[in-house]
Amino acid sequence: MDSVATAPPPPPAHVAIIMDGNGRWAKLRGLPRIAGHRRGAEAVRRTVQAAAEFGIGYLTLFGFSSENWKRPIGEVDDLMGLLRHYIRAEIAELHARGVRVRIIGERRRLAPDIVTLIDKAEALTGGNGGLRLTLALSYGGRAEIAAAARAIAQAAVQGRLAPEQVDEAVFARHLFTADMPDADLLIRTSGEQRISNFLLWQSAYAELVFTDTLWPDFGKADLEKALRDFHGRDRRYGASVGSR
Repeated sequence: MDSVATAPPPPPAHVAIIMDGNGRWAKLRGLPRIAGHRRGAEAVRRTVQAAAEFGIGYLTLFGFSSENWKRPIGEVDDLMGLLRHYIRAEIAELHARGVRVRIIGERRRLAPDIVTLIDKAEALTGGNGGLRLTLALSYGGRAEIAAAARAIAQAAVQGRLAPEQVDEAVFARHLFTADMPDADLLIRTSGEQRISNFLLWQSAYAELVFTDTLWPDFGKADLEKALRDFHGRDRRYGASVGSR
């Protein structure tokens, strides 16, 4: 009897990645930290392409946290310069590949010229129907939740929303990710095993995968391995075995 080919399982709808290890990558090679960040930008390019090839609908990358502003001024300046270069150099190609780009986080803390570049990138790619690429910049999960709570409180004060109407769905609509599904898979590189204030609400039932690979070395094979790990999990969303 001829064997019947088994279709591969569908990819997770939303993959989120904490891109960690740029500094350690550079230190291991006796290079300045900015060299690690530059190689990290190359890893972003590889991972975005791989995610599209695997059919992932949403990819969210943690690029710069609210806490990263505490880093030395020189390093922050280097990172902002690299961000400017990435947006200018990559957006046209991403647009050509049908990728829709958006940025989440506290834009008011970013330089005005960077905000302008972000606005242009989002406007250019806003009609694309391919991979939804979200970059979390100047982002913190607690700050996002607090901002949502303030918006809901303001709506209640203005009479647009009654307190008894506030449920999980209403709260989610006030987050930066209101039009996105929750994260199915959250990956962190470099061996660290924490989520570091990233997508706290959206990762409530995400499968967590921690890899020792430093971010500048991350690529298609690493993403594929994480996807295999994801497909091997039994996702019960709080239900007991056999109840679903």
